[in-house]
Amino acid sequence: MTTAADATPPGLGTVLREWGRIGCVGFGGPPAHIRLLRRLCVERRGWVGADEFEDAIATCNLLPGPSSTQMAIFTAWRVRAGAGAVVGGLAFIVPGLVLILLLSALFLGAPPDWVLGAGAGAGAAVAAVAVQAGWALVPSSWQRASSRPRWVAYAVAGAAAAAFIGPWVVLVIVGAGAVELAWRRPPRQALSVVVWPLAAKATLGAGVVLPLAWTALKVGALSYGGGFVIIPLMQDDATGHGWMTSAEFLNAVALGQVTPGPVVHTVAVVGYAAGGVLGGLLAAAVAFGPSFVFVLAGGRHFDRLRRSPVARAFLDGAGPAAVGAILGSAVPLARALAEPWQWGVLAGAGVLLLPLRRGVVLTLLLAGAVGVVVALAGGPLP
Repeated sequence: MTTAADATPPGLGTVLREWGRIGCVGFGGPPAHIRLLRRLCVERRGWVGADEFEDAIATCNLLPGPSSTQMAIFTAWRVRAGAGAVVGGLAFIVPGLVLILLLSALFLGAPPDWVLGAGAGAGAAVAAVAVQAGWALVPSSWQRASSRPRWVAYAVAGAAAAAFIGPWVVLVIVGAGAVELAWRRPPRQALSVVVWPLAAKATLGAGVVLPLAWTALKVGALSYGGGFVIIPLMQDDATGHGWMTSAEFLNAVALGQVTPGPVVHTVAVVGYAAGGVLGGLLAAAVAFGPSFVFVLAGGRHFDRLRRSPVARAFLDGAGPAAVGAILGSAVPLARALAEPWQWGVLAGAGVLLLPLRRGVVLTLLLAGAVGVVVALAGGPLP
């Protein structure tokens, strides 16, 4: 990797301020986060070379977990080593986490009807957001496919799993990666690197803490293919354990889209529903923990990982399955709609997001506004 020349390393106070600013204004998901980080680290301050930044993006896309969070941690690690990674990563994560926990208390407590309406309206649009998020990933994933028939098979398997057997989607994603790995016959010793998260389930017991930790671990360690793949990884756990109703889960997804910072903050809403503020903090800690571990333990090896045929082969299988899972998650999300007017909101959101290509935040705010109008008019709420 190329390094930035003659760049003066910032102090930890600067890291806290600059990465915290991005955490506060970073609406719009990973593309917006990457733009803000590049503007800061490459264009304005010269702390990271342009080539190194692009290589880091590619490497983070090879890792499980939230890629823009990993980029925030990596760039902070690059300019201020381990302490910078911790300070910068937390500064990026915490503002959105605080906001989403406050909103969770509002939406999951005993809110007035207009708040319920806003949640029902925004939640109705979520299935369209899932389709848009998955569809946006198809072209690049398709271009990278080593075998297009296998790509289709992996994507269909992921979509079917998310649509009909939600709790098992994690096995399908990892299984697709393992199949492609076996097909390409890479070195045997690498198999343990890509299947280790499956072993974690065997250690989980009954109650709330361990099932919640397992849900969050899936989000942080198996969310290949972009932030929205966390939806099929969480939905059945959240509703199956009785932590949330289907309508509340739709609200959680909407909140994760309209707050700044990583989309993975959605897991904190599930945690809040399961165990209050402590549950939200636990879920966030478990979900974001792997990203810190990957960067702190492996940051200096990012270049080698990017060139690894093992990592590339696994992602060539897991990636299409994750894209399919995102698209397939629209089915249970749509099935959760309880009122006829919500289907109208879903149709309108689909038009805004797909043919008209309007932003996700704007679409969800408009959908929420429709819900408020319905509630104030005395219409039915789920």
